[in-house]
Amino acid sequence: MDPELEFELGVPLPGSVLPQDRWTRTALEGPRRPFDWDRVFGRSGPRVVELGCGTGRYLVGSSVARPGHDHLGIDVVERLVREASGRGDRRGLANLRLVTGDAVTWLFEWLTEDSVDEIHVYHPQPYYNPAEKGLRILTPEFLDRMWKVLRRDGLFVLQTDHPPYWRYLLQAASKYFEPEVDSGPWPDAPEGRTRREIISRRKGMPIRRMAARRRPTPLPMEIPRIDFDTRRPR
Repeated sequence: MDPELEFELGVPLPGSVLPQDRWTRTALEGPRRPFDWDRVFGRSGPRVVELGCGTGRYLVGSSVARPGHDHLGIDVVERLVREASGRGDRRGLANLRLVTGDAVTWLFEWLTEDSVDEIHVYHPQPYYNPAEKGLRILTPEFLDRMWKVLRRDGLFVLQTDHPPYWRYLLQAASKYFEPEVDSGPWPDAPEGRTRREIISRRKGMPIRRMAARRRPTPLPMEIPRIDFDTRRPR
C-alpha cells in the first residue's frame, strides 16, 4: 500500500500518515516550569526548539528525519498549533511536542540556560507599522538570552524575506553567533521549510538565512536597538 501523503500549497508534507492505531499526541498542555525535557520525552537526546512554529512544517520534517532529536515548537496562535499537532499526531512522532505560548516568555522563563542544542526562527514578523515595532522579538536582550539557553557550539538558524530586517539581524546576531549566510533553497526542502517560505519563493521574494554557531564568548560590541525601513517589500 502506498503511504498516505498530505499536501500544503501543493507541496507534500514530510513523512506520511500512519494507521490510526499508531498515532500519538504531540500537543503539550500544562508543562512544568522550567521545562523538563527528560520528563516530557522520557529520554535525554539533542534538543531542537522552533520559536514561532506556525503550522509545524519544519518541525514535522525534522522530527521525521531525525528521530534521535527531541523537538519543541512554540507559537502564540492556538489555531496554528492545533494544525501542527494534528500533523505530528498522524505521523506518530513521539519526538515532537507543540505548545501554544509566547516565544519571549518561553525563552526567558521556561527554557533554562545551557539546555538546548538548536533554536530555529523562520520569518519573524517585522511589524511594518512603526507603532508596533516594540513587538519585534529579536531584540538585543532576546539574542543574549538565546546565547545563554543554547549549549556550547549550539546552533541558531534564522531566515527572513525582509531585506532591511535581515541586515539588522545579521549585524546584531554576529555578537553572539558565527553566521554562515546562504540564500539558496534548503537541501532538505527545496520548495521551502515553512509555509511562508514556499509563498515567498513563489513570489520571487529574496530569502536570506543564517546557520550560526554559538560563540564561546560574545564579541565586545554594542547592538543597536531594532530600527529599519518599515516599508513592506514589493
